[in-house]
Amino acid sequence: MTTRKVRVRFAPSPTGPLHIGGVRTALFNYLFAKKHGGDFILRIEDTDSTRFVEGAEEYINESMEWLGMPIDEGVKQGGNYGPYKQSERREIYKKYADQLVETGWGYYAFDTPEELDALRAQAEADKKTFAYDMHTRQGLKNSLTLSADEVKQRMDAGEPWVIRFKMPEDTEVKTNDLVRGSVTFNTNTLDDKVLYKSADQLPTYHLANIVDDHLMDISHVIRGEEWLPSVPLHIMLYRALKWEDTMPQFAHLPLILKPTGKGKLSKRDGDKGGFPVFPLNWQLEDGIAAGYRESGYFPEAVVNLLALLGWNPGTDQELFSMDELIQAFSIERVNKSGARFDPDKAKWFNQQHLVRKADDELAGLFQTELKERGHEVDTAFVSKVVGMVKERVNFVSELWEQCAFFFEAPTEYDPKVVKKRWKGDVPAFMGELPAVLEQLEEWQADAIKSAISAHIEAKELGFGLVMNAFRLALVGGGFGPDLMTIAEMIGKEETIQRIKAAVANIQ
Repeated sequence: MTTRKVRVRFAPSPTGPLHIGGVRTALFNYLFAKKHGGDFILRIEDTDSTRFVEGAEEYINESMEWLGMPIDEGVKQGGNYGPYKQSERREIYKKYADQLVETGWGYYAFDTPEELDALRAQAEADKKTFAYDMHTRQGLKNSLTLSADEVKQRMDAGEPWVIRFKMPEDTEVKTNDLVRGSVTFNTNTLDDKVLYKSADQLPTYHLANIVDDHLMDISHVIRGEEWLPSVPLHIMLYRALKWEDTMPQFAHLPLILKPTGKGKLSKRDGDKGGFPVFPLNWQLEDGIAAGYRESGYFPEAVVNLLALLGWNPGTDQELFSMDELIQAFSIERVNKSGARFDPDKAKWFNQQHLVRKADDELAGLFQTELKERGHEVDTAFVSKVVGMVKERVNFVSELWEQCAFFFEAPTEYDPKVVKKRWKGDVPAFMGELPAVLEQLEEWQADAIKSAISAHIEAKELGFGLVMNAFRLALVGGGFGPDLMTIAEMIGKEETIQRIKAAVANIQ
């Protein structure tokens, strides 16, 4: 690490919901910044006005808040390097676009989209590929081939133009990527990218990105590997603008791959596999794209899951809090190869974080569902119930299925358990059990077990057979935590009532 203060940015475009691949990029930026005492900046890259989606920017901010990644500088938070939205920085970009033309690193081009499409079609017919580059620029309509007067006339007449970068010939461009190591490119393989468009008076991603990173004093650019091919252009832009000395270090993260097959994880994979690929719900024209929050995941579980997609701590530890991740994170331990997404592992992480939570916290979350079902229950009671069953569930929403019998008597009985357990002398024994339990003065698990055991012994019946029938009467099936504790908690009167109901209703 150098002495330069670490400043990183997460720079999404507000074009729709934030994919978890983007969330993972944000997370790695956040962990790196906090590990090194740096700043985490949210910059909105909205230069492509045609793809802007209403509500997307708010969605990004809400996602960061839910995941526990507080932003140090941004549109909402403010800061000393604003504005933090590219559409509000138009004049800044035009200055540097003009500078590139003046210094010979850029040029005006007047070729229409239709003319360029025709050239692409002709090249395709000739089984070639058309590129606007060092080999073709001299035969096209631009300020390199037109006179200065004609360029001025076209611009004064309001003819649309763009500024393209003049990529030099046969130049090696090297970078030491923090994830991929030394990477070398040759400019002969690169085209002359558009940097600025007169039509909307906005830069393209490439120019805006470089100018913003420089002016915001960004020290490290940590982004997805899909941006790796843009690195040589970006480095050449730093060189052209004489900013090489303060150029950030690059780190290109591996893709998050779909659960099976080839390619990166997509919304279609989530729809097909029944799992979310977005942090929060997103309203579509024909429904809702599921989010992790609304699907019942804890933010710390999602963070834990994403942290281990492409990074490993070098130990066997899998469960991390955000603070533990900050301490353990190292960009050098990010993998080069893609990380396969596992929906079952996502559920496992949620289950592990659920179990780690205090019973009182889970009880508070579960109380919402209990109230919806018409149950006003003491929190201490709910907390005890949750503590007994939480290891059996992946989500808070699954608690009811595992513990409904603590709050409601069963209205039906598992036919398989009935067939296996409710037979022979058992129904008669269960018919006698209420009278035995009525005699108990102390209603505690040990006392209940002793009374029932004594009666079983007196009747010379099998302990397991009777206890399974007792469980069936109390919970309606063959599941649940310690049976005597259930009886103690639901109370003497309720226990006896449930036994009587089972005797009366089970055929």
